[in-house]
Amino acid sequence: MNINSTLFFQAIVFLILVWFTMKFVWPPIAKALDERALKIAEGLAAADKAKTELASANTRVEQQLAASRNETTSLLADAERRAQAIIDEARARASVEADKIVAQAKADADQQVLQAREVLRDQVATLAVKGAEQILRKEVNASVHADLLNRLKAEL
Repeated sequence: MNINSTLFFQAIVFLILVWFTMKFVWPPIAKALDERALKIAEGLAAADKAKTELASANTRVEQQLAASRNETTSLLADAERRAQAIIDEARARASVEADKIVAQAKADADQQVLQAREVLRDQVATLAVKGAEQILRKEVNASVHADLLNRLKAEL
């Protein structure tokens, strides 16, 4: 055998192998690689989309948290204002009630002072009558001298 003919037949076999590979073996491999590349690209796109949606969801969550914090703050402020209003109203009512109690106490004290004055006037009138009896050395009749005693009480 000749090295040239062997080389020639090997080249022909190699070309047949290349043609067979390109015709029957390479298209399914290329198709599988293309499908795999497409799946990888879709997976990366889905990951990017998910990352974007996650960022969007995080933003919405932060906004909702901020809104709930603001709402909570405003509710607390309203509650504090209501509590302060209730306290102020209770203080006002207590002040009015205290004023009423003080006024009633003053009225009671004035009434007691008037009663004490009346009692003292009666006692002074009685003492005056007794003193007059002692001075005059005779009995003074209270019913007879009622007008005189009433004027004496009024003067005192």
